[in-house]
Amino acid sequence: MRASTPSSRPRGHIERSPLPDFCRLPALFALFVVGALTVTVMWLARDNQRDWPAYSVSMLFVTWLALVIAVTVCKLRPLLQRLPGRTPYAGVWLLIVLIVSVASAVARWLDGSLQMNLISSSMQVFVRDNVLIAALLGAAMLRYFYVLAQWQARLAAVARAQVEALQARIRPHFLFNSMNTVAALIRVDPAAAERTVEDLSELFRAALGQHDTGDGTLGEELALIERYLAIEQLRLGARLHVRRELDDLPADFPLPRLLLQPLVENAVRHGIQPLREGGEVILRGQREGDGVRIEIINPLPTTPPERGNGHGLDSVRQRIAYRYGPLAKVQAGPHDDRFVVLLQLPGTFA
Repeated sequence: MRASTPSSRPRGHIERSPLPDFCRLPALFALFVVGALTVTVMWLARDNQRDWPAYSVSMLFVTWLALVIAVTVCKLRPLLQRLPGRTPYAGVWLLIVLIVSVASAVARWLDGSLQMNLISSSMQVFVRDNVLIAALLGAAMLRYFYVLAQWQARLAAVARAQVEALQARIRPHFLFNSMNTVAALIRVDPAAAERTVEDLSELFRAALGQHDTGDGTLGEELALIERYLAIEQLRLGARLHVRRELDDLPADFPLPRLLLQPLVENAVRHGIQPLREGGEVILRGQREGDGVRIEIINPLPTTPPERGNGHGLDSVRQRIAYRYGPLAKVQAGPHDDRFVVLLQLPGTFA
């Protein structure tokens, strides 16, 4: 058993909330939208005649201001992240207030120097109002990003816990069946027994290795499935047929560990094992743009499946939704005389 190290992540641990990354489009877009909505609402709330030129200049000013804030926070983010606790968020808030105050003072000075007369209020009032608006909106927006980061961290913790639960389920159930297979082979076919032990060793090394809960690749997951199927082939013999249509899949596609192997295990356990004559498991995959489409197909059992299969599919759905976002799809259900699990995973994800 691998000894735990000081760097190992405790079970259920939630990492410190990261600052919003304004170097990326989602956070930058949110900042621009908040600024544009603020200008529009204030313009619509005016009692006197609405001035389109003033609205356009205000929108330009706020857009430029949002861009300056985004670039500043983007560049200082690595330094702010080193601060303890929630201090990074306070640092970003102070940066927003400082940038708005300086930019407002410069804008009011330019308006007076160039005699554009776009700003009717005095320097003090103009800077004060803008700073108050920026302070309130900045606090609300940072609070939203903080809560979002906490939610994402909890989802990550749930995903890690689900992987650990899958690993714990594999250990006793699969190990027991595999040891029975090895025991039966030792006298009749020692070479096959030795290969089975090697496959079993490599299977558990891959599944429970140094990076248990991190991402792997599609190629690694398919290799894990092949070792699992090799052991089940010895146990089930001619009852298990496997058809592989996977040549078009990219081996380096990022994939959460132990995502597909439990689905293949379900296909064997619920689709092949209950049938006296056995059946065929089909593993089919192909590229879809930058993503992949994977199907796992097995015969429909003659008796209702054991409890737990639906829970496994729910776990896969949750892990895929967390890892790949709303563009990913998981479909499972009977089709003709077969049970089909379909995964559509996009190539771009958060």
